[in-house]
Amino acid sequence: MKETYKSKVYTERPDYADFDAPAKFQAIESIIAKRLREHPKAICSYSGGSDSDILVDLIERVRMVFHLPAIEYVFFNTGLEMQATRDHVKATAKKYGVEIREVRPKVGIVQAVREHGIPFVSKIMSAGLEGWQKKEIPLSIAEEYTQAEDKAAKRQELSERFPKCESIINFLCCCNSGGEPRPNIQLVINSSKYMRDFIGEYPPDFRISAQCCDFCKKQPAHRVQKDYEMVVTGERRDEGGMRSVPRKDNTALCFTETSEGQYRLRPLYYVSDADKAWYKEYYGIQYSDAYEVYGLTRTGCCGCPISYKAVEDLEQIRPYEPNVVKAAWNIFGKSYEYRAKYNRYKADRLMAERERKKNVDGQMSLEDFPGVMS
Repeated sequence: MKETYKSKVYTERPDYADFDAPAKFQAIESIIAKRLREHPKAICSYSGGSDSDILVDLIERVRMVFHLPAIEYVFFNTGLEMQATRDHVKATAKKYGVEIREVRPKVGIVQAVREHGIPFVSKIMSAGLEGWQKKEIPLSIAEEYTQAEDKAAKRQELSERFPKCESIINFLCCCNSGGEPRPNIQLVINSSKYMRDFIGEYPPDFRISAQCCDFCKKQPAHRVQKDYEMVVTGERRDEGGMRSVPRKDNTALCFTETSEGQYRLRPLYYVSDADKAWYKEYYGIQYSDAYEVYGLTRTGCCGCPISYKAVEDLEQIRPYEPNVVKAAWNIFGKSYEYRAKYNRYKADRLMAERERKKNVDGQMSLEDFPGVMS
């Protein structure tokens, strides 16, 4: 039986990751206490979302029990936040008697999208398509690679033909730099089924990029967090996407040290959705109205096209906050429409494939007519 490759997320999985919720959170509390003692100059990102609510409650509970010094909380306002989120940030600060400092980006979301492009499907897909658009590499290189008998040689030839485009070539050809096929990883175009064919048949008429996240979240965070010894975030592997991909600082572990000597603590990394539900009920955590009233399952930059439910979520928000919905459509509308077109294309292709398979499986053969064979 062929051995399945597993990343460090699995191979270096800590024991507590598989505990039941009560024991898991006890272990997490111990981790938080230990690290806050060691690195008291800490800052925690608070988004106003459900993960952040669990994280703040854990930290403040630990601080009270172990009499630890205050931690600084910061809320990064992208400029496209629901009123429900902004109100909840204030309510959380009041509940725990802490200050949650609001930080805004130097480059707003409208300017970032106008200058760089709009996210589409995922951060990984957006980055790959952004590179493809900028470098103007033909999609046909994927067919060249597929048809080549010596794929390593073809991959080398493509590198020479398109210098300094390694990641884009790998993205389009669904391979690695050595020419080995890698069709089933997140870092390639067909991680979204039929995407390469769709882009070829219906090229986007707008620029694609996820750099608005860099300008509105990552850069402000780096600017504020750089002077602290430890950064605490509420990332969870269950969220998927880039958060489930091991990074250079080894996301498989909830506590790591960066090359700059700063520490990163991700206490919730192995907390599942079921664990969260248990904690919410057991400790009586109240989420923001975005969850409790609007009925959303996730929050963040309102209407971000990276969410497959972006348009559906906006319709849930509309009765309560029509202006933020209008703003999201003005900023991201082209991506919403293009994704809807891709979804229809994918559905049609899947149906056509099923019909072909059904026809092939249902074909009559000469064996169905024994008399003919005699």
